[in-house]
Amino acid sequence: MSEEIISKKEPVVSEEFERESVPKTHLKGLRSFIGMYAGEHTAGTELMIGPLFIAHGVTAFDLLVGLLVGNLLAVLSWRFITAPIATRVRQTMYYHLERICGAQLVTIYNLANGLMFCFLAGAMVSVSATAVGLPFNMTMPGLNDWMPNSIGWVIVVLIVGAVIAIVAAKGYEAVSHVANIAAPWMVMVFIACGLAVLPQLNIHSFSDFYTVLKDKTLTGQVIEGQSKFTFWHVVAFAWFCNLAMHIGMADLSIFRFAKKSSYGYATATGMYLGHYIAWIAAALLYALQLQKDPGNTTVAPGPLAVGIAGFAGAVCVVIAGWTTANPTIYRAGLAFQVILTKIFDFSIFLKNEPLKKDGKLEDWKKEILINKYSRFAGTIIAGTIATIAGIFPALVMKLLDFVALYGLVLMPMGAVIFMDYWVIPKLGMKSFLAEIKKIEFNWAAGAAWIATLLICLWLNLQAGIEIFFLAIPGWFIASAIYIGLSKVIQRNMLIAGGK
Repeated sequence: MSEEIISKKEPVVSEEFERESVPKTHLKGLRSFIGMYAGEHTAGTELMIGPLFIAHGVTAFDLLVGLLVGNLLAVLSWRFITAPIATRVRQTMYYHLERICGAQLVTIYNLANGLMFCFLAGAMVSVSATAVGLPFNMTMPGLNDWMPNSIGWVIVVLIVGAVIAIVAAKGYEAVSHVANIAAPWMVMVFIACGLAVLPQLNIHSFSDFYTVLKDKTLTGQVIEGQSKFTFWHVVAFAWFCNLAMHIGMADLSIFRFAKKSSYGYATATGMYLGHYIAWIAAALLYALQLQKDPGNTTVAPGPLAVGIAGFAGAVCVVIAGWTTANPTIYRAGLAFQVILTKIFDFSIFLKNEPLKKDGKLEDWKKEILINKYSRFAGTIIAGTIATIAGIFPALVMKLLDFVALYGLVLMPMGAVIFMDYWVIPKLGMKSFLAEIKKIEFNWAAGAAWIATLLICLWLNLQAGIEIFFLAIPGWFIASAIYIGLSKVIQRNMLIAGGK
């Protein structure tokens, strides 16, 4: 910390504003969000998801129209569910939730939240590793591999993960800066790959495109060992693959820096450049691989991109995995920070005499440094977990199922946040109950989270509803439970003399 900062007489804040509202002086323009979402969602994992659609037997109509609809629903979710609350409260999702749920409950939630983000980032690390390992003739994991298949794979994943974690630990500014530099040319490489593969699939004109896709490329044939996907699977996956970020409210932490809630539309750059164009381009690359060798069902983004774009394709996969893992690990680090600040007293690291008064560290200065060091430590921990997870190919080979699962696990608390901000006050109850009543565990929120997951599990196992379709009923279930129990709890507090 600089002498200029530590010599100030008035309290100063961390540039990340982990436990307070972001001030107007630190709000960011539209460009930051366009670059960040384009970079995060035009990612190396797109080269996994596109091929997996083919493995699940989607047709041309399913892919082209299903992605168009599903991605639109995702953009609207960010714009009208996440961004309005983020730009009004301007706090991280984790601190916002602590004010509702209490420190004990949010600590449990943050642990689950952080771990899920770590596993997702681990998949991004794996994707980058498939490109980094190419010069060393590293054997790529197969579609059905669960364990690492070579020491070379482990070493490459460890190196890639370490670099990503260090950048994420630098904070939002570094994450946004990397995304804005990488996004423009990275998108062009994805588009170039898609265009370059067309002639090899005998697509030579616009009129050929849909006909060839329908009749020869995306015929609906399922690869052995995979389940069948329909149009509605594609819509649901495109909408809910980022369920934790929009309806689950994790991107409150991102949009708290936005000047306007309309910046939520910036997510369209990620959805249509990444989750539309890049997914389709990746699917075509995989279709070409299967056309050349029907027995080669391996999904390895590095070789897929290099086969069409050469060295530029390899670099694109490395950077694409990086720009997606960065904000994901950043989010996980914020989740772990909440836990770390309750466990550790980072004042033991403080040796600067100007920070002390009468031999003691002033409380406000101590809080600043706890936030600073705990966020850095939390992000490094998140990066370490993500790197270890990335060693196991099963995480990325089962990416569709995992993405649906992690979004579902985190979704109920998004419903709690939405209801607490918009609906609870209109029903004559108090928002941010834990903060007002100084309680450590809000049972209404805790029950809404756990009960919703149990009900969704029952719907999956007993009613046969696939995980991709549980988000909508789950959101309404969580909302109803939270509102009902909040009414009972707050009424009992009033009877007991609470205000």
